[in-house]
Amino acid sequence: MPQRAATIVGGGIGGLAAAIALHRRGWRVEVLERSREFTEIGAGISLWPNALQALEVLGLAGAVRALGAVEATGGVRDRRGRWLSRTDNAELTRRFGHPLVVLHRADLLRVLTEALPADSLRSGSEVSAVRDDGHRPVVVHRQGESRPDLVVGADGLRSAVRRALWSDAAGPRYAGYTAWRMVTEPLAEPPSEGAATWGRGERFGYTALPGRRMYCFATASLPAGAASGSSEYAELLRRFGSWPAPIPALLAAVPADAVLRHDLYDLPPLPSFVRGRVALLGDAAHAMTPNLGQGACQALEDAVTLAHCLDGPPDVAAALRSYDLLRRPRTQAITRRSARLGAVGQLSWLPAVLLRDTAARLMPTRATLRSMTPVLDWTAPGSPVTATESERP
Repeated sequence: MPQRAATIVGGGIGGLAAAIALHRRGWRVEVLERSREFTEIGAGISLWPNALQALEVLGLAGAVRALGAVEATGGVRDRRGRWLSRTDNAELTRRFGHPLVVLHRADLLRVLTEALPADSLRSGSEVSAVRDDGHRPVVVHRQGESRPDLVVGADGLRSAVRRALWSDAAGPRYAGYTAWRMVTEPLAEPPSEGAATWGRGERFGYTALPGRRMYCFATASLPAGAASGSSEYAELLRRFGSWPAPIPALLAAVPADAVLRHDLYDLPPLPSFVRGRVALLGDAAHAMTPNLGQGACQALEDAVTLAHCLDGPPDVAAALRSYDLLRRPRTQAITRRSARLGAVGQLSWLPAVLLRDTAARLMPTRATLRSMTPVLDWTAPGSPVTATESERP
């Protein structure tokens, strides 16, 4: 069989993972990234056991774990700093085979890019058009035109591939709140456990990174596009500077020019992730809010599942239909679940906040872990899927 070719549009986590999975199966791959470099800046990322299992399929779990910090314990606190729930994350390893690992996004991107041939990575290659004429897909980009056997749209929330071939699909929808992300300088005494603190229409979370640094994030219910009156760092101090320890100390250790702010969106459900020989994955297919920490995890699942489905017969379109049957129900359910959790976390009406906090305090730890089982208990596919199998409960 002649070597098959794939063009991956988007050089983020999901796109690079898909390229690795296909490359190791003998495909000739190119990754088109519109930015000048393959990198990410400014924030951490949580990789749950399902993501590490996907990385294990790629042979990269060990390299990634070596660059990250294993979160031992964590939980949720109320506005006064009292624990509402706590979780021993060692139980994650016992139940699901891997721990929760936190690392810098740039470190993860470096591991992924180094696993690919340098000549397959094409930065500065913004895509202007994508077509599938029924014979072979066509991708027009800044460096020319590609006619591969397969196109993978991994180009994020505002995907050019999705706009081109899913032109009738609804666009991203605003979740109702904005988010700040930041990484502290090394701390003399970093917190011994991570936590998310729930307020009224606001949240602040933190977790450990290697090198005695902490990854922090915050949210606030605001209209889309709202601008801070001063710097984003000053806005964080105004909103969270008087919150319970260790939040003030963490903010004091954040460089004032190193705060990222993004309004949060998710994607309404698509009727299919595939069109002929074009497939969407990651945020391009199922952008979700970060409340479950599953955005990148699901992109990694997508990548290894896509490559597995393409292991079978040479009919790319048929293989992509199998991929869609496997991935769409799961990812869309997790998107909905993340949206619900975000709505609970952003409650601002005082009676609802008190009810939420009381319910969280009364919920047994085992019930919390059990509720995560449908998300984390994922097994990388080992055989082709059919419509009948995918529809079984």
